[in-house]
Amino acid sequence: MSKFDNAMRRQALSLPALLEEQYHDLEPKARSILSFQEIFSIQRIILTGCGDSRAASMAVKLAFEELTGIPTEVVTALDLSRYYDPKQLGFAPRNPLVIAVSNSGGVARVGEAIQRAVGAGAFALGVTGRRDSLLGRSASRVLDLEIPSFESAPGVRSYLVSVLSLLLLAIRLGEVRGRYTMDQANAYRRDLLRQGEALERLLPALDEKAEAQAGRWKDFDAFDFAGAGKDLAAAWYGHAKIFEAAGKRAMCVNAEEWLHLNFFMRDVDTTGTSVVCTGRNRGICRVREMVHHAAADMGRPTAVVTDEPELFRGEGAEIFEIPKTEYDFSSALTNFVPLALLAGFVSAMIGETYGRGCKGPWAFADHGAGITQSAIILD
Repeated sequence: MSKFDNAMRRQALSLPALLEEQYHDLEPKARSILSFQEIFSIQRIILTGCGDSRAASMAVKLAFEELTGIPTEVVTALDLSRYYDPKQLGFAPRNPLVIAVSNSGGVARVGEAIQRAVGAGAFALGVTGRRDSLLGRSASRVLDLEIPSFESAPGVRSYLVSVLSLLLLAIRLGEVRGRYTMDQANAYRRDLLRQGEALERLLPALDEKAEAQAGRWKDFDAFDFAGAGKDLAAAWYGHAKIFEAAGKRAMCVNAEEWLHLNFFMRDVDTTGTSVVCTGRNRGICRVREMVHHAAADMGRPTAVVTDEPELFRGEGAEIFEIPKTEYDFSSALTNFVPLALLAGFVSAMIGETYGRGCKGPWAFADHGAGITQSAIILD
């Protein structure tokens, strides 16, 4: 066992078994949560959430459009609750479909956003582990998450389940709307399920590499996380975990913007740069340029998370191999895992408490008060 074993690592190592278990729980729920009539009535989809739930929404946005053929947007809970044009809510019966993700269901802004959307005529589906929560009570329909309890840590298990639930929903919507056959829908589902075994095979190497990488990066003050398309969501997740687990400065940016802005940062030798890119990403040529300039030209410490290691060899970057999937959208289910391991190891090596223990300047956030006790305003 690693001398820097930690709760985030243990959550990550539990993912293969969790994926299989949760697939068999969620797949039938996703099939039955919406009626045929409700599915055929959808004209637009809004995905919303905060924190990890926002990242999960980002991870599946393109998959929803590809699988369902329905225009889909990711809207932050604050924007949906306070700024979204009310004319775009309830523009047709039960439209748009607003899917809100929150495992706890108690985030004030998510509950406010759903109450406002439903009040304006939208149809809201809450994806939550607490039907009796603010989200559960506010949504038109609830997809119940039943994630087995585990030791507390910045979300690793809950993130995988959020992404899985959303992908299963997208597959079901497309299947009912006749975008593909039942056999094809089941092939999509099998691709999700197979990642459990693939991840289990790769986890020992990922675990070892993440620990070694953390040993080299633990004293860095700044971290960059980059990606493109759906892979940007995993990068966003990675920067969030550095905040939560290690309390260090971090930024998430798409690969194009990195080449416009982030490369100007000083302290090249001590800015850890993590890039997420699957081999079928349509922006891969630009991502490869970014990796070359970061690692080979600038000498930045760089890590690449990918299912096609050969595409990034020879640039001087550390490579973390993730499961290769049959369908590109499926990789969102596991492409975040190396970044969760990295954040957990950095936290353990520097002796940092997750969330700063919500003590001292962080005391206002104890027991989630900073996000659950906010005033709800409906007008």
